[in-house]
Amino acid sequence: MAEKKSKLAVNKTQPTATNVEEYLNLIPEEQKRKDSFILLEMMRKATGYLPILWGASIIGFGNLRYESPNSGREVEWFKIRFAPRKTNISIYLIDLKKQEMHLKELGKHKTGAGCLYINKLADIDITVLEEMILLAIPV
Repeated sequence: MAEKKSKLAVNKTQPTATNVEEYLNLIPEEQKRKDSFILLEMMRKATGYLPILWGASIIGFGNLRYESPNSGREVEWFKIRFAPRKTNISIYLIDLKKQEMHLKELGKHKTGAGCLYINKLADIDITVLEEMILLAIPV
C-alpha cells in the first residue's frame, strides 16, 4: 500500500522568541493590557502550556497539527490563542458552532471564522469564557 503524502503546509505566521509578558507590557491602552494578562493566565492555566508569541501579535498555547475542513491542508498550529488588536481582542477558539449556547450567555461580543471578538473583559461573563476555552482545547 502506498504511503499517504503529507499535506503539511508552511504557515506565514511562525513562533518567535519574543517574551510574551514584555510584548504585552508594550500595549499602550491600559485596559487592553490588563485584560490581555488575565487572558494569558486563563489560557496558561487551561492548557498547562507556556505562551508563545507567533508572528507580530498572536499569543498561542500548545501545538497541534490542524487540518482545514475546507482544503484538507494541514499546518502546525497552536491549540488556542488570542491577539490583542488595536480595535478589540481576538480569541481564537476554532469551532464556535459547538459553543452556540455559551455565546448566548457570554455578553457583548462578535464572532467570525473561529474567532471571538471582545472589546474588554468587563463586557462579558468571564466564567462563560473560561468554559468556552476549556471546550475549545483539542485533545
